[in-house]
Amino acid sequence: MNLSFTLPTSLPENPGTATLEVDIDHLVIAGWAGRDPEAIMHHISELEALGVPRPSAVPLFYRVAANQLTQKNCIQVMGSSTSGEAEVFIFAHQGEMYVSLASDHTDRELESYSVALSKQICVKPVASTAWRMSDVTGHWDQLILRAWIKEEGEFRLYQEGPLSGLRKPEDLLNRYLTEGETPANGLGMTCGTVAALGGIRPASEFRMELVDELLGRTIRHGYQSHELPVIS
Repeated sequence: MNLSFTLPTSLPENPGTATLEVDIDHLVIAGWAGRDPEAIMHHISELEALGVPRPSAVPLFYRVAANQLTQKNCIQVMGSSTSGEAEVFIFAHQGEMYVSLASDHTDRELESYSVALSKQICVKPVASTAWRMSDVTGHWDQLILRAWIKEEGEFRLYQEGPLSGLRKPEDLLNRYLTEGETPANGLGMTCGTVAALGGIRPASEFRMELVDELLGRTIRHGYQSHELPVIS
């Protein structure tokens, strides 16, 4: 899947941008990717309340068709039981790793039957800005992930937490790849999420951001989900 990113070419005091055209052909959703066992259990409990069985391992890596990635701000979903999850999105391009932002939009009703299928059935919205991984590796844990959903006509904070609560990208990649293997060009991976404030629930509008307070910059993306009827 071809994605286009705006890439800062220098630090904020000397701004500039370039366009990065990337072809993702291998998409992985890293689930249960928290560092804190208690936080992992909290997220597992959130999903258990929705009827989702416990994972066979943590972390767990789900392959999803790369054509499910989209940078549009409007998606179509089946029925009313889908919801977004803000996640860091990393990808390999021309021998270098980059960082962006994605939503692991998931069908919660189908999730109680099969987590893998629930992730496959929904497209994954991706932001249009990326950073070089090398620019943020040294202060990775200080990056902040946030999301909002629209409820009763207003946006409410839905997720918020530093990346210190999630496994680092190199840890996830080392666990996913064969020992000694390096990320191939075209590999994309979402890196887990932080807990939903007030519990997981659907919403027709979703906003998210990845904040780098040290370098004074933010990756943002928002989208609407339009329901298609479920016909039997």
